[in-house]
Amino acid sequence: AAVSVASVTEGSLATTVTATGAVVSRNDARLAAEVPGRLDWVAEPGARVAKGAPVARVDTKALELQLREADAQVARLAANAELLDTQLQRLTALPSGIASKSQIDEAAARLSMARHELDQARAARERTRHLVDRAVIRAPFPGHVVERIRQLGEFVGAGTEVLRLTDTGNVEVVARTPVAEAGHLSVGQQVTVRGAAKEIQSRIRAIVPVGDDRSRLLEVRIAMTGDGWPIGSAVRVDLPAASNGRASLVVPRDAVIVRADGAHVFRIGKDNTAERITVRVGNGDAKKVEVSGGLSAGDRVIVRGGERLRPGQAVRVATEG
Repeated sequence: AAVSVASVTEGSLATTVTATGAVVSRNDARLAAEVPGRLDWVAEPGARVAKGAPVARVDTKALELQLREADAQVARLAANAELLDTQLQRLTALPSGIASKSQIDEAAARLSMARHELDQARAARERTRHLVDRAVIRAPFPGHVVERIRQLGEFVGAGTEVLRLTDTGNVEVVARTPVAEAGHLSVGQQVTVRGAAKEIQSRIRAIVPVGDDRSRLLEVRIAMTGDGWPIGSAVRVDLPAASNGRASLVVPRDAVIVRADGAHVFRIGKDNTAERITVRVGNGDAKKVEVSGGLSAGDRVIVRGGERLRPGQAVRVATEG
């Protein structure tokens, strides 16, 4: 029989806990209007936008009229301040005794008040300009417009949510695991993320060390490396759990054959025959498992092709890993 074999190694494996999770975006925001008014443009759902690009706009006609009024007010107050400054200069230039000190002080006070009013008018104008600029809602990060919350032509107030923007290029997995397993987890640990059709190796990016009072679960965030993981995809995450802390014999999980009478592996004997070895299974992960029994490090065990073998049957090694 043609078989595939692998060597028995020494090592220590931690058990794993399978946690359910979902792919989420690290940047997902509901963008709101900052000024009240009627929406005269909202980006289409599905549109991809760059950071800083406009995604919606509030009609600014009323604000533009206010800005024109503010410009006129600033011009009027600037002319008045210039006139008062000229009058003060004339009074101070007169020969001594012609203009009293009180007249000069009064002219200086009027000029100071006019300049303060001018500064106030300029600030009001800048505030109106700021509102005109903020009438355009811009993307705080690159992404896709996912949802129109308000439609074109609707009137919105300051703080009204207009659309949802999601960064589809910056994702991670949010998984939840029992609080009791928190002691076995640390930032940077390697984990396996398995989706519907593929799996990847990644690492724990962050652990939220607060468990839910009802479910007794805490949140683990896992960095994603690779494309093709749509936001909202359900995944399973193999998280490390307890380890026995001592070296054991390790074989590929596919080498272990479980039957009603227990677990066993087939070892390749010196004469290329299959020897059945009863083992006890310990900790393991998705690919390897700890075993104890009549094996030694360096023994070759059958990984593929052992399901139909009989003890003592001659075999031919097709591949060896």
